[in-house]
Amino acid sequence: MSNIKFLLIGTSLSIIPTLTFAQCVATQDCAALGYTETSCNGGKGVKCPFGNQWACFKTENDFCTEFAFDQTCTGENQTPGGKACNGKYCYCECKDGYSWKNGKCQKDIHDGAQGELYYCNGEIIGVKTSDMEFYIAIKDLGKKIWTSADNACRRYSSCGKWRLPTLDQFYVIYNNRLQLNTLLLNHGGDKLKEDETYYTSTPYGSYHDRFDMADGGRDGGWGDMGEYFALPVLAIY
Repeated sequence: MSNIKFLLIGTSLSIIPTLTFAQCVATQDCAALGYTETSCNGGKGVKCPFGNQWACFKTENDFCTEFAFDQTCTGENQTPGGKACNGKYCYCECKDGYSWKNGKCQKDIHDGAQGELYYCNGEIIGVKTSDMEFYIAIKDLGKKIWTSADNACRRYSSCGKWRLPTLDQFYVIYNNRLQLNTLLLNHGGDKLKEDETYYTSTPYGSYHDRFDMADGGRDGGWGDMGEYFALPVLAIY
């Protein structure tokens, strides 16, 4: 009986070195051991014993940057969110009625028409005066030939069906230009170009009417052959 016990103990002991050898494999690969840098700032790190690579100690700033602590949370309608790292935060808390969008707390606004302003994804993309039945884009789309102007206006925004203005709509724009310019400038847009000509969607024979903002008049003729400004509008239904 004692011989059997000795045999079992001997067998169990003989297995342990085999398992240990299978799990531990020596390596001199610096990168595999975590030594991935060619040098460390100020020598703050450990050099690989098998080569010239280093494992560097992270500074507090490195750690904060790596884990996206990049918000100061000192803007309007916001307070710090969570714990700080090197004086910055991962996110900011917005006060009631505001949400975090594009790096700041913005007022919760439903997309679409809101009085004089038209919103898309929380951003103002159009304005109008109180007596207008359509919005104009916050910025024109530059000079284009008519076909490009028409296509660009239709692609202006996924919020609503935008297009070139009719000739009649341009008369309304012209008569409201002072109020529109104030709205445009107050909300990050560009003033109407008062000395330029714009394309309309109103046909003129085989071509299209143009509108001259310099004198508020129709400028028809061979307009499709030249380049004139494109200004998207959106009708209110």
